[in-house]
Amino acid sequence: MSNQPVNSSGAAKAAPSRYAEVQSAHRFPVKLPIHIKSQSGESNTESDNISSNGVLFHCDVDVPLGSTVDFTISLPAEVVGADADVQVECRGRVVRSNEEDGRRGVGVVIDEYRFERR
Repeated sequence: MSNQPVNSSGAAKAAPSRYAEVQSAHRFPVKLPIHIKSQSGESNTESDNISSNGVLFHCDVDVPLGSTVDFTISLPAEVVGADADVQVECRGRVVRSNEEDGRRGVGVVIDEYRFERR
């Protein structure tokens, strides 16, 4: 017998996923330059959207689910009110990866970050 919860119709309920929890943050469709470093290599791209705990981008390199990714997001000086661009150095985990139109969409949860002024 399964230990899965059962709803009133007798069907097994889907187990809550960590991914659904991660997606609950509001996303902003912001295009910012990103430099990615992963076990698959390095690549430059831009964000498709950003939330308080993650980022979605497309890239040409394979970035496997669950893998760790280091990446730098460049915040333009005029947007953050600084004299120079601000770099956000991030480390995260890949929670989503899918192929679309020959490019790989990658969703990353941000585990650590620090601001770096240049």
